[in-house]
Amino acid sequence: MPDAEATFITSPAAQAGPVPARVLAALSAAADAEERGAAPIAASVDLLRRAGLLEDDGTADPARTARALMQVGGVNLSVGRLWEGHVNALHLIRLRGTSAQRDRVRKWLAQGALFGVWGADGVPPVTLSPGGAQLVGVKNFASGLGTLSHALVTVGSGPDVRLALIEVRAGDRADLSGWTVPGMRATASGSFDMTGIEPGPDGWIGGPGDYLREPSFVGGVWRIAALQAGASAGLVDRAAASLRETGRLAAEAQKTRLMTALMRVWAGMALTERAAVAASDPAIAAEDAVSLSISARLFTEEAALAAIHAVEQSLGLRHFAQGSPTGRMARDLSVYLRQAARDALLQQAADHVLGRDGGIGGLPA
Repeated sequence: MPDAEATFITSPAAQAGPVPARVLAALSAAADAEERGAAPIAASVDLLRRAGLLEDDGTADPARTARALMQVGGVNLSVGRLWEGHVNALHLIRLRGTSAQRDRVRKWLAQGALFGVWGADGVPPVTLSPGGAQLVGVKNFASGLGTLSHALVTVGSGPDVRLALIEVRAGDRADLSGWTVPGMRATASGSFDMTGIEPGPDGWIGGPGDYLREPSFVGGVWRIAALQAGASAGLVDRAAASLRETGRLAAEAQKTRLMTALMRVWAGMALTERAAVAASDPAIAAEDAVSLSISARLFTEEAALAAIHAVEQSLGLRHFAQGSPTGRMARDLSVYLRQAARDALLQQAADHVLGRDGGIGGLPA
């Protein structure tokens, strides 16, 4: 197994990222036990907290946040997934919340809170009760069950969807039985029954439809792109280390295969940083920023699929053996890549960029 202290292959910019090497080493070392359920993922989240990373909402320095997500995704994608949701939640609260709500969230953060965003509905979907005071319904694919303290929960659907900030520590409402996918096991994703919970007057973040306002909605998928790119780089790095250990990296076919995949990942990292900066730049039109984020999200998906394929070819059956680090990393990445509405996002970006004169040249430099 490669040295856990090794820095994963990435772009020169991301190598100078903000996550300390000791934190990355610890996250990498914990990933296997977390997948098996032998170690709580909360311990890894605490590493991020002690490093000051849980205070980041992606606003002050988006490129720095993107590099940090790449670093974490490169060594432990499940932890990266929970952290990305936390960053998203803080960003939405900063944008849409009142000053009193922001103060309360800062207090909870100081007490060890971890936030997330739960948008996928189960059966029945989450809505308001007839009286309007309580929630009814179930959230599905809710990541971080047992680890998150609070979640921003979408209530209703359509253009008037709302966000409620809900405490989600109640274990008797969570159900992990449906989380049977082969990857991202450590995220402890499942369903959460919201029935009977009262958000209260101070529990609503923003007004109807605010959640969908750009560029903080689809325009925020650069965070997903950052994790995808980082995880792809980490996978290639681990595969290269394995080949070096067995004396198989000298073959030209191996170097060509992995380097070709890595170049695509590097290109995706650069596009992701560009998208992150654009999403927070008020001088850039919201739809331009959204198109960049979509492009980064989809390009890094393609780069990740190419990286997985290259690693499978390079390592052969060793990659699929029980306990294989690259096997675990590829499983996690394959599952994470299956984000919602891929085709719709591609069409949205194409309509905006290609459907008007000057759309391509008009994107930010």
